Amino acid sequence: MSAAAAKPILYSYFRSSCSWRVRIALALKGISYDLVPVNLIKDGGQQFSAEFKALNPMQQVPALKIDGITLSQSLAIINYLEETHPNPRLLPQDPKKRAQVRMIADHIASGIQPLQNLGVLKQMGEKKMEWAQNCIMSGFQALEQILQHTAGRYCVGDEVSMADLCLVPQVANAERFKVDMGPYPTITRINKALLELEAFKISHPSRQPDTPAELRA
Repeated sequence: MSAAAAKPILYSYFRSSCSWRVRIALALKGISYDLVPVNLIKDGGQQFSAEFKALNPMQQVPALKIDGITLSQSLAIINYLEETHPNPRLLPQDPKKRAQVRMIADHIASGIQPLQNLGVLKQMGEKKMEWAQNCIMSGFQALEQILQHTAGRYCVGDEVSMADLCLVPQVANAERFKVDMGPYPTITRINKALLELEAFKISHPSRQPDTPAELRA
């Protein structure tokens, strides 16, 4: 079997929100893959191994080996899956809606998630909980306002999009950092609707091969 024809391999950590985005996309598009867990905490962080650094020089998950190439960065991966497996569509055909989807995805992927990820929190020491909460709350205040203009059943209208793939994992992070979700009714409503969908359930952190027994669903 040629490299291009081999089954995709996803390097993932059960709790990584960026990995979860990609797991949802793969599930929605019906792409079967092999999962290689990369434990971000064990052994001082397996992402720092020479072997993984060769795969992704940024030493972060996810990474996806697919069609003979290795991709990192969740939105780049999702865009590639969108272009090579167009059904179901994760980017609307209408240019305005498509821009809104990308705006919301970027808002989360650039404006919230990196500020509260593991690497940053390590630097924050004892203040890490407060720091993570503040980053998420300021991001969610803006996101709530945006979604009041764009949302239907989901983030943009009534079709699941790349924006939704970013929203659900970020809400899970918020809950993990004990953020009060009361001020964000639109985010909460959309999140609840999305978690009822099969692709979001099977890709959930509580249902991964590397999920610790005490956190399993």
